[in-house]
Amino acid sequence: MVATNPNLKSETKSLMDQRATLEAEMNALIDTLSGPAGPGLSANLTDSEGFPRSDIDIPTVRAQRKRLAELRNDHKDITDRIHKNIQLLHSAKLPHNPDSKNQGTSAPYENHPMDVDPVVRIPFATIDEIAEDSPAAEDGLQLGDGIVKFGNVENGERLQERLVSEAQSNQGRPVSVVVIRRGAFLNLTVTPRPWRGRGLLGCHFLFG
Repeated sequence: MVATNPNLKSETKSLMDQRATLEAEMNALIDTLSGPAGPGLSANLTDSEGFPRSDIDIPTVRAQRKRLAELRNDHKDITDRIHKNIQLLHSAKLPHNPDSKNQGTSAPYENHPMDVDPVVRIPFATIDEIAEDSPAAEDGLQLGDGIVKFGNVENGERLQERLVSEAQSNQGRPVSVVVIRRGAFLNLTVTPRPWRGRGLLGCHFLFG
């Protein structure tokens, strides 16, 4: 087996720490913008007549939204670097095929959940909006949660399409969800279902 590069693993953990710091600042901004007195993440800053809204501090809101966009870009860049490092770590951990003379005595290679390096499990999406009384909120999801696994969706391509399909195909049935929250992994169960709002979950996912 190829030895894992300790420097690569250390770098990846450092990147994850940097990303956690970014996520904390992002969450703080999202909380402020999405709070009861906040304008939201993308709501119009002018009233119905086209005049600047008087109920919010527009320069501050613009600065906060600009900063949030910068953080999201930095978050994506760091996540891409983490992905690349993880691919290298995975390839380093792949076992060689055993020689035929050892096939009778060699134990099969198994990847038990407890053997998975936490550095390998990274979120593919983040909850950046969640409605009160929504299925997502009632079942325990929170703003800023990183989605590591949603049912059978766990990274890859066409994530938004697959996640929507997973929710729709499991309407009224519990779905296992793994999230990372404040650096800790949590196992939750979410049941997609109709409610007074839009969709079956009532939250918005930021992918990438």
